[in-house]
Amino acid sequence: MSESAAVASRKAEPAGARPESQGAQLDALAQAQLSGALRLVSSDAETQIERFCDPQLLASGKVNIISLEAVQKRFGDRWQGRKDQVFDFANRVLERSLGERGVSIRVSDMDYFIVHPDLSRLAGQAACLRYLREILGHFLGHDKDAGVGVLQVTKISHGRLQAEQVDATAAEAMLAAATVDEGAHRLGAFHEDSDITTKLVNRWTPFVAVDGRQLRVSATLEPVYELKGFTRIGFRMIRRVIVISTAEELSAQQVACLSASDIMRADLATITRGIDRLRAEAGGERQLSLIVPLSFTSLSSQKGRAELVEPLKEAGGLVRLGVVCEILDVEGVPPGALLAAASLVRPFSLLVVGRMTGSTAASMERMKGAGLQALSFECPQGLGDAEFMGWATTTIAAAKKVAKSVLVYRVSSPQRAATLASLGATHVSLTAG
Repeated sequence: MSESAAVASRKAEPAGARPESQGAQLDALAQAQLSGALRLVSSDAETQIERFCDPQLLASGKVNIISLEAVQKRFGDRWQGRKDQVFDFANRVLERSLGERGVSIRVSDMDYFIVHPDLSRLAGQAACLRYLREILGHFLGHDKDAGVGVLQVTKISHGRLQAEQVDATAAEAMLAAATVDEGAHRLGAFHEDSDITTKLVNRWTPFVAVDGRQLRVSATLEPVYELKGFTRIGFRMIRRVIVISTAEELSAQQVACLSASDIMRADLATITRGIDRLRAEAGGERQLSLIVPLSFTSLSSQKGRAELVEPLKEAGGLVRLGVVCEILDVEGVPPGALLAAASLVRPFSLLVVGRMTGSTAASMERMKGAGLQALSFECPQGLGDAEFMGWATTTIAAAKKVAKSVLVYRVSSPQRAATLASLGATHVSLTAG
């Protein structure tokens, strides 16, 4: 028996000693299920969708359902024998179309739960309409029922989804006007702005993370100096990822624990925000270089690399010598995998740097053979002179065994920068702290 039939059958069960109000509630639930307003969730999918129950996310219209009920009805008694074939095809369509830009979860025998963090309400519904059209067309030979098979989720509670019909006419119009990425065969992004940088900024930040939190990314620029002549070589981008509801800034470790798709969005938002900031602050003067942070997680994905190439090229066109790619989250990555990632961005880079969150000799030793031309790390804050000298001597010596160039950020004074230069560091940024 399908889940929809199971709910409907509850109306016929003897009430026994059940209070009349409870029976009325069950009747209402059954009617809601039959009308499409209530959808049941299988027990193994309940935990997966709980993270999307944030009211703000649901109110934004980014969570929808596509229903395969039309296929289920067409197959009738053959459904049980054919449903695995239907699910396999639907999974392939959704995986190809969504990639890492969204989430799809099969929540019942006929419903797929879809989240589009990067698309507006209407654009996400148009995308769902396109997916469902392809599935229905494959199994039914037509897609005339697709418009009634897309629903917007309005509430998630106790293994049930409350949903409402979308405006199919508006979604059809959006779909007809949308551009399609022919290379990936998926619905393209819906941009309305004319300036390419503004498009990218608005596309990537703020965004709704896979766990339902709405995140905002900002990028500030900090001057970086070459120590040999103490001349400014340009800026480095500093990324901040902030939870909008609480104003909490995520630590580097917390950012690294985000999903791969969320990390890629943060990377892209950082570059595009940084480009905007560079244009605003440069005043027409072209800097020598720009240090751009990129996560290893993004670079290790073919899709991530493809997404990053264009903004990297745009950033490189704004400076005289080119961009320096600083790969984040390198600790624990096998040297061979890191070498592959570094090799792929080297054609677009003046220099490839590995960013260390820890600056121990052991962690840097593991970077040997990874193809990095430089290592970077932050100077610990609040150290006395003796402590600073001990840290600097050990750390710079270990780093120089791995890479030719060593970048130290947030050095507290020019005097300490001079000390680092004498020990072999090549670049610094300064802080008043």
